[in-house]
Amino acid sequence: MKLYFSPGACSLSPHIALREAGMAFEPVRISTRTHTLADGSDFYAINPKGYVPVLELDDGTRITEGAVIVGYIADHAPESGLAPAHGTMARVRVDEWMTFITSELHKGFSPLFNAAMPDEAKALARARLGERFAWVESQLEGKTHLTGEHFTIADAYLFTVARWGRLVAVDLSGFPRLLGLLERIGARPAVQDAMRAEGLLK
Repeated sequence: MKLYFSPGACSLSPHIALREAGMAFEPVRISTRTHTLADGSDFYAINPKGYVPVLELDDGTRITEGAVIVGYIADHAPESGLAPAHGTMARVRVDEWMTFITSELHKGFSPLFNAAMPDEAKALARARLGERFAWVESQLEGKTHLTGEHFTIADAYLFTVARWGRLVAVDLSGFPRLLGLLERIGARPAVQDAMRAEGLLK
């Protein structure tokens, strides 16, 4: 398999999941600025949407959208415990978190990475994200991970997105439970391996 990624982008989440699952894959770096691969070829030929991640299976089939990709990884490595089985309430809870992170956090950061966005709009985006992270904080009482005691794909996704806060002045210092969770996730060997492979850790 191949994982098309850009360092620190949302593709970090499936990168973590692949390493947690122990799956063999080739990481393929692309530039989100030029939309090209290292050899200069056009990334739009891989994904016409123009963004990462893309997971290319051994038979050449390509899967896009990070939340779908990590679900695929979890389902094909059930022994990893990355997600409960479909049809269970435990899986519903993981899916709830995945949807929340996608719609309320991931997309909430988009205006802050847009150089053309007015400062007033960015201030509103930061305030909105603050409210959403405050809600996450409230849900972590008595838990070591988002859905309880076990690390799942939702934790990997939250870790990936929350890391962007430091890049765009979203202050998470008032959320000790969240910061504790991020620290626990960041200490996982597979997470450190993924970050090291992307040049995010030395």
